[in-house]
Amino acid sequence: MSYPYLPLEEAIIALRAVLPLDAPADVVLSRYFRENPMLGLKDRAFIAELVFGVLRRLRSLEAAVGKATPRDLALAWLVRVQGMNQRQLEPHLSAPELDKVAHIKALDLAAQPLAVQWDVPDWLAERWLAVYGEAAAARLAQALMRPAPLDLRVNTHLAKRDEVLEKLRQMGITAAPTPYSPVGIRMAEKLALTKQTLFTSGQIEVQDEGSQLLGYLVAPRRGEMVVDFCAGAGGKTLLLGALMHSAGRLYAFDVSEKRLTKLKPRLKRSGLSNLTPQLISNENDIRIKRLAGKIDRVLVDAPCSGLGTLRRNPDLKWRQSPDSVAELTHKQLAILTAAARLVKGGGRLVYATCSTLPEENEQVVATFLAANPRFTLKSAAEVLQQQNIALDTGEYLRLNPADHATDGFFAAVLQAS
Repeated sequence: MSYPYLPLEEAIIALRAVLPLDAPADVVLSRYFRENPMLGLKDRAFIAELVFGVLRRLRSLEAAVGKATPRDLALAWLVRVQGMNQRQLEPHLSAPELDKVAHIKALDLAAQPLAVQWDVPDWLAERWLAVYGEAAAARLAQALMRPAPLDLRVNTHLAKRDEVLEKLRQMGITAAPTPYSPVGIRMAEKLALTKQTLFTSGQIEVQDEGSQLLGYLVAPRRGEMVVDFCAGAGGKTLLLGALMHSAGRLYAFDVSEKRLTKLKPRLKRSGLSNLTPQLISNENDIRIKRLAGKIDRVLVDAPCSGLGTLRRNPDLKWRQSPDSVAELTHKQLAILTAAARLVKGGGRLVYATCSTLPEENEQVVATFLAANPRFTLKSAAEVLQQQNIALDTGEYLRLNPADHATDGFFAAVLQAS
């Protein structure tokens, strides 16, 4: 630990606020920081590390301390994950708490059930085991427990990747090209880049490499009409605009005004002039119906469980359930079906999620194709190969942090006749 002292009491208060898990952990933590403006940068870094560290390892930490209070969980994280001993913890703990340290260390994780070893709910362990088998599921679980690296996307409308890498090098920042995305950069460490000129001038955006690859499956061309059907804050939309060289028409649809509002400053920085953000009421909005059969390419990055993003959002594994996943699959199929109506003959529809579950991925695509015979599945590997991206995960794009060092992503390329 590089902290001269630990803001342990503050971290426990923050953890107590997050643990009801009735709201996204990052939202609750941001509110806590706003309400406590006296906390310094190092304090905030420690608090965030502890809160997200506990969320990543919740099952095994609970197994180590038994009936767990937020304070017990914080202590278990310091001992089991951070490797702190009694001497280091003595200034922060009472005598009875110090007596627990040896017991917490003694837990034999290998003797625990797989769900505890993998730090996931029982239902998710059962699903992963059925889908991947024990060895691959264990690798996936371990990879999803590690914090994600910081990936950047170069805005090729304004800069080239080699130029950005050289500028970062001159700034003393260590970075390297991403292995798959032609416009990705992976940082050696996490840095606050939002005040750097590269960011404020729109030359770079923060975006996971897996998310970048979705744009290359859409592969929009200059002058086409393209729709990002669930645009959110617009990270993938901006990539599509750059791939189109800001020529043609690009619509960013979303049902959330708040998310689209976040796109506006990003769009301004990007220098793109072909993008139109559009708030819709639902997937059957009249604005969508007017474009039926007119669109060359449509991306549907569907609302999903987010179980492929556990490196960033570990609370999702505790907030999702079989019921919530079942509800999402109905929504995913409805959205995909509505988006398909936009695609003209010979056009392309890309369905994507950041989930690791087949019921949100292959099963949704299979159900859609059975009901929509004008669409056929096109090999994702072939589409990427045509753009000199050497990544072959078969007919579907299937990415995970254990094999590809990206978030968990799924995508299917559907061709209209």
